Amino acid sequence: MILLSDLNFSLPLSSPIIIFAILLFIILFAPLVLNKLRIPQLIGLIIAGAIIGPNGFNLLERDSSIQLFGMVGLLYIMFLAGLEIDLADFKKNSSKSIIFGLYTFMIPMALGILSGVYILGFTVMTSVLLASMFASHTLIAYPLISKLGVAKNKAVNITVGGTMITDTLALLVLAVVAGMATGELNNEFWIRLSISIIIFALIVTLLFPLVARWFFKRNEDNISQYIFVLGLVFLGALLAEIAGIEGIIGAFLAGLALNRLIPHTSPLMNRIEFVGNALFIPFFLIGVGMLIDYRVFFSDLQTIIVAVTMTVVATFSKYLAAFITQKSFKFSSAQRDLIFGLSNAQAAATLAAVLVGYNIILGEGPDGDPIRLLNDSVLNGTILMILVTCTVASFVAQRGATRLALEETEGNVKEDAEDTEPKEKILIPINHPESIEELINLGVTVKSQAAKNSLLALNIVPSDSTDDQLEKNARKVLEKASVLAAATDNILTELVRYDSNIVNGITNVVKENKVSDIILGLHRQQGISDSFLGQLTEGILNRCNATTMIYRNIQPINTVQRHLIIVPENAEKEIGFPFWLLRAWNIGRNTGAKLVFYASPDTLAYIKDINKKHTIDADFVEFNDWEDFLILSRDMKTNDALIIIMSRKSGLSYNDVMGKMPKYLDKYFIVNNYILVYPMQSDINNRGSLADVGGTLFNPLINNIEKLDDLGKTLAKLFKKK
Repeated sequence: MILLSDLNFSLPLSSPIIIFAILLFIILFAPLVLNKLRIPQLIGLIIAGAIIGPNGFNLLERDSSIQLFGMVGLLYIMFLAGLEIDLADFKKNSSKSIIFGLYTFMIPMALGILSGVYILGFTVMTSVLLASMFASHTLIAYPLISKLGVAKNKAVNITVGGTMITDTLALLVLAVVAGMATGELNNEFWIRLSISIIIFALIVTLLFPLVARWFFKRNEDNISQYIFVLGLVFLGALLAEIAGIEGIIGAFLAGLALNRLIPHTSPLMNRIEFVGNALFIPFFLIGVGMLIDYRVFFSDLQTIIVAVTMTVVATFSKYLAAFITQKSFKFSSAQRDLIFGLSNAQAAATLAAVLVGYNIILGEGPDGDPIRLLNDSVLNGTILMILVTCTVASFVAQRGATRLALEETEGNVKEDAEDTEPKEKILIPINHPESIEELINLGVTVKSQAAKNSLLALNIVPSDSTDDQLEKNARKVLEKASVLAAATDNILTELVRYDSNIVNGITNVVKENKVSDIILGLHRQQGISDSFLGQLTEGILNRCNATTMIYRNIQPINTVQRHLIIVPENAEKEIGFPFWLLRAWNIGRNTGAKLVFYASPDTLAYIKDINKKHTIDADFVEFNDWEDFLILSRDMKTNDALIIIMSRKSGLSYNDVMGKMPKYLDKYFIVNNYILVYPMQSDINNRGSLADVGGTLFNPLINNIEKLDDLGKTLAKLFKKK
């Protein structure tokens, strides 16, 4: 039994329970208190760290545990930056990222060297190392921007890409200067550094995705997947340090390597963000605050001069780089604030550089004290620079992100306040527990991200059954579906229907709830038969006005590399064309997988025209003759999936090969995922004439449409009035 008298309350506190409790309450209350003063959460945690740290009230010591969690938080920030980046947009704007990376490296390097030599009177070698500290930056404000929903903005993608470039170059400068100071700079040094970096980059970018895809396909346990991802992050950081560069570069590259395998809408992504933002990142910020020592600025004039010079030069040079980037790419002032806010904060690489320079001893002074490459004034000045730049970066980034979020929100506001169009509702009939997860994952993937409560799960209980256990089993299945949806921050509506006929039960629920989409699942061991399609066509497809998707999964959707979308001729003239295209677009957007459209030239022209307004990674292949459908099997790879756009027999895009589709799929595509899509129709009883009208209306609209969502909404309104 532990008595109160046995507890040690001497400062700094040593009890792990007390230390962890204090840190948790700081993480909880510091943002709440400082938000009322309009101080960003990041700064609140840094200030809290300074207050409780060894240079404040000395409540806690910056021991190995704080440093460990802080390092995890730093790697987490860089990993999330690589994980959340829009790879299609990043690829499209890679040249801009390189340009910004060079701007934000060369300008601080030039100004840093000049200020070090001519203002502070340092040697050239010391000035170069000092300048490299200005050139690097840490994405301290990234979690804040991510929470405001603008992480996918082009300016953010360019800044994140530029961060990898400038941090890599700055850390290479650090390695070179350290080699010069210790006399190790020779041909062998350059050869070893170059080869090790190349090997490291190849392992992370090529081997990590292969291993991760293999693991995700064979292990569906959520905890195991999270631990596996965390292990790859630290392995990437370790490989980077072995290669001679900082671990943050390895964590960022690991994020890029796993980007396509961890969809932004997946439960795994939700867990990664939750744990990082709740624990690891706050620990890092508190640890940074513990480094701050205010007393040195009142005891040493030289420290004040060095600190002010470093802070002004670092901030001005980063702003100048952001300003030139804005003018070069014609960005708005809000986007410039985002770039400056993300790139101004100094922390990770800066701390690494100053500690390396401080530990390099060049000789011994007259009084016997060591002569360091970076002296005590620079070390203390660096701490002030970190505090000021992180503060400025947080305020500016929050201002820019808020303005940009408001602009994007205003752009999406409905023009008609009286709009009464039906909302998006996706119905997922479920029965087998083993197929629930993939059906929910597909539903979350194809839905619009803003619609958090658009999913409905249905289980049909025979109305003539007297077994109460059937209803209990149905409730359990639906509860499991709700838990899976909740893991992705989505709300799922559970529906139990009593009906003696499954098709009648589904069609009645569709009409009662005004369902826009239906997802029907096939068991992994089950093919698709002619009788199944026949019953479906006569039942659901001919009686429900909804886009219907028949899904058979062999592997998790996040491990699919390409989706081959087979589109029949005249599909663009069907009423449901924009609606299924939106779902396909969401699959590409939310999973990062490449979309490959196979269609006639006229149909491809419509899709290409819309693709110009998006950054979806897509290829287009002319495909005219469905009689040669089996030729597609030669293009299919192990991790490819099929999305086949079907049609009813009286539809404009129908052809006889569609009737043979079950036989083809069961024989030639048995190892691949596939989705059969039956587009919605505006009027089941008059679909032929309305399809003609739809084609007529669609042609003039497509040239002026800004978003695919708007196209679907416009057509829905027109045909509702019709």
